[in-house]
Amino acid sequence: MAEHVILVVGPMGAGKTTAIATLSDIETVKTEATNTERSVVDKATTTVALDYGEIALGPSEKIRLYGVPGQKRFDFMWQILKARAVGMLVLVKNDAEDPKADLLDFFEEFKEIHDRGGVIVGITHTDVQPFPSPVDYQQLLAQHYPAAIAPVFTIDPRNRGQLVTMLSVLAASVDSRAMFSGR
Repeated sequence: MAEHVILVVGPMGAGKTTAIATLSDIETVKTEATNTERSVVDKATTTVALDYGEIALGPSEKIRLYGVPGQKRFDFMWQILKARAVGMLVLVKNDAEDPKADLLDFFEEFKEIHDRGGVIVGITHTDVQPFPSPVDYQQLLAQHYPAAIAPVFTIDPRNRGQLVTMLSVLAASVDSRAMFSGR
């Protein structure tokens, strides 16, 4: 069976757990605990190990979705989960204190996935805070990573259609890079 591992990364509160639950064909595995950093993001729980879901692409192919904890103190899980990933969705919470810095931090931390597969960026909470715009994020990535190919979308992590579009673009990017690199 062909399996494709996709990570969903980003800061706490960006919508990673919600996105995986929205996309998954199976009941998701969640490792939620009480959020002790309510001053950072005011939500009751936070992921402490991983979220997991699956999407069946056919009888012999599936996507495994792994959501990583958004807090740096759980970065030991980042190392474990990124080893097999061929692609990554970076979710950025637009109403965070410094969402541009969040994008750069997560892109840098997981850059090896971009280098061997593909990355796509989803900006959440644009209904609350419309700026920075997707163009601002695209320019930021171009400035810091001129060779990077990472399309930027605004999304609602509860909207399956938007997430499927993002995954489709990510899959096309991963497939084209694999084709051109001979993998």
